Order: sequence, then structure tokens, then C-alpha cells
Amino acid sequence: MKDVLIPFDELVSALKQILLQVGFEESRADRCATLFAKADLDGVRSHGINRFPLFLEFIEKGYVKPKNSPTLFSEIVLFERWDGNLGPGNLNAEFAMDRAIKLSREFGIGCVALAQTNHWMRGGNFGWQAVEAGCIGICFTNTKPNMPAWGGSEPILGNNPLVIGIPRKESPVVLDMAMSQFAYGQMSLYAQKGENLPFEGGFDLKGNLTKNPTEILENHLALPMGLWKGAGLSLVLDLLASVFSGGNSTHEVDHNGDEYGLSQVFLCFDPIKLGLAEWMETKIDSVLDNLKNSAVFEGEAVRFPGEKVLETRARNLENGIPVAESTWAKILKHVEK
Repeated sequence: MKDVLIPFDELVSALKQILLQVGFEESRADRCATLFAKADLDGVRSHGINRFPLFLEFIEKGYVKPKNSPTLFSEIVLFERWDGNLGPGNLNAEFAMDRAIKLSREFGIGCVALAQTNHWMRGGNFGWQAVEAGCIGICFTNTKPNMPAWGGSEPILGNNPLVIGIPRKESPVVLDMAMSQFAYGQMSLYAQKGENLPFEGGFDLKGNLTKNPTEILENHLALPMGLWKGAGLSLVLDLLASVFSGGNSTHEVDHNGDEYGLSQVFLCFDPIKLGLAEWMETKIDSVLDNLKNSAVFEGEAVRFPGEKVLETRARNLENGIPVAESTWAKILKHVEK
């Protein structure tokens, strides 16, 4: 797959034009396009432009409602429940994290649960949203069934991504991970290139581990990360998301094989309001210095989650964002319609 380098502003502009064509208002088209482009800007190609054609397909099918925004269900001090009204998932998630940040400014801690929303695309965007506001952010979502329970032979669990962002002056720590060994977007990229995964990423229909991404994608039998531990964590994240929001659980999300109507939770902690600011930076630096100075195997290096993002972002802003030539051609065809 050959890449072309596209300036960030040009990429946002092209996506925005397409979104305006499918019913987005000006400001919402701009924010939605920016969130898609930010994923590729930060090097997360599996959850950015790569997902845009599917996003347009879901709009066409009526699963994603471009004009819909969240409405409030209930509020009790630092906890709010919102209905996402099947609006664009990345805009709903950005809104929910913003509410959690504002609640944490007032109470030290904020929690927002979101029902009936859609795929948030790159979840890491919302961890970065929190740390850029100087807050600790935690968010998670359920998905449709795409992973077996440990010992199971059918997709029954979601790979339910979890994001944790911790602010730091030099380089924030931002963990963005699914409960499967490989995220589905990442496996799709390997499949498009006709390559096997570097490690076993799922099961075939006989229960054997396989590196073949196409087989895993077709059967929705991704390998839980940490084996039975990942399966257990997936289950409890689904329980928390559906209980807090009152929305769909993973087995209720599976609408004829399509994924919409998800449940999500956003937590935010304001270090200043909680009295952590004086020593937090020193403690984080101490932990990360200890990590970075640990012994490694020959040719290997230790890094913390999110360490390379700012470097990747700066490089792509200067040189242009790598986009698959075929994907960019499809985007331009949509723009020219």
C-alpha cells in the first residue's frame, strides 16, 4: 500500500466537505473532521481515515444521525447521565469528556455516562482532551460482540477499549487499548496489506490460535489480551458502562451484525481541586525515570504509553500525514461529488 503525504489542514478540509454533504452543520463538520484527522496525525492509522468510509456507510444506513447531540437524562452532584441520541460517536465522546472536565473543576471528580452513542473512533483523542485540560481522564466503551469468553467458541464479549490519560509537562502518559490482543482496526490494516499479524491475534473455527487477520475478522474471534484476564476485564467494563449509563450492554449492541447504540463512561479528576498538584509531577517523573532506566534485552527499548505521540504529531505536522494512496483517492472522489 503506497502512501501519500497530506497536510493536516488539507485533510481536515477534505473530510469536512464530505461531512457537510451528508448533513452535518458547519461547526460540527469541522470538529468531526478534526477528530478523524487527529488520529492519523498522531500515528493511529487504524482508527482515523481508515474508518471514515464505514462512518459514511453508517450515516447512509441511518445508524449515525449527523444532527443529533446528547440530551441530559439525570444529574446528581458530580455524576451525569446523557442520551447520545445516536449522534456521531466522536462528537458525543468529546462532549461527554468536556462535561466530565467541567464537573471535576467544580467537585474535583466528574463522571459522565453516555447511552445510545456510536463508535468513538480513536478513544485516545479523549484521553488527550483530558490531559490537555490538565486533568486525569479515564474513559471506556463497550462494543458489539467480537471476542469469545475464555474457553468459548463464539463471539460473546466486546473488545471494549479503555483509555487512561495522566497529565505531565514533558510528555503526558496516555494509555489507549482494547481488550483484544490486537484492535480490530489494526487487524484490518494487516489484512489490507495481505500480511499476517506479528503474534497470534485470535482463533480459527477449530479453536486454534492464528496470526491470519482475515480469518479472525471474518469470525469475530479475537484473542483477549492477557487471555482469561482480558476476557474478565472486558466483561466488567461492559457491566459498568451499561449499568452507569442505563444503555445497551454488548449483547444488546449487536444489531444484525452492525455496531451502534453503544454505552460509554467518562471520568475526570482535577489535580488542583484535589490537592495533588504540588507533588504529582515529581511522583510521575520518579516512576517513569525508574521505568526508562530499567534493564532491557539487546536491541530493545522501554517506553511508556503515549511517549512517541508528540514526536509523531510534530513530524506529521511538518512533513504531512501519511495516508494510503487508495484511501485518499476515495476521499477526493467524495469531495468532487
